Amino acid sequence: MGFWIFMMISNLLIPFTMVGFGKYFIKSAPKQINAGFGYRTSMSMKNKETWEFAHHYCGKLWRTIGWIMLVLSVVAMLFVIGKDTSVVGTLGAILCLLQVVFLVGSIFPTEQALKRNFDRHGNRKK
Repeated sequence: MGFWIFMMISNLLIPFTMVGFGKYFIKSAPKQINAGFGYRTSMSMKNKETWEFAHHYCGKLWRTIGWIMLVLSVVAMLFVIGKDTSVVGTLGAILCLLQVVFLVGSIFPTEQALKRNFDRHGNRKK
C-alpha cells in the first residue's frame, strides 16, 4: 500500500503543476522576458505582446489538460490499488510518460496559435 501511495502522489505532481502554473500564467506572464522562467521559445520571446499571449494561451491549455490528467490519473490508480508493486509501478510509469508527452506536447498548439496571430517578427497580424 505504501508504494501505491508513493506512485499516486508521484502521478499527481505533473497535473497539479500544470494546473497551478496554468492559473498563474493566465493571470499574468512573468514580468520580464527571460531565459529562466516561463514559456520560452524563440517566437514567444520576440516581444512583450508575444510573451504575454503565449503565457495566456499556454496557461489555459495547461489548466485544462492538468485537470483532465489529474482526474484520469486518480481513476487509473484506483484500478490498481492493492495490486502487486510491479503492476502499480508499470501503470505509474505509463501515466508519468503520458503526462510528460502532454506537457511537452502543449508547445505545438501554443506555437501554432502564435503563428496564427503574429508574423515571424512578432508583429500582430491584422
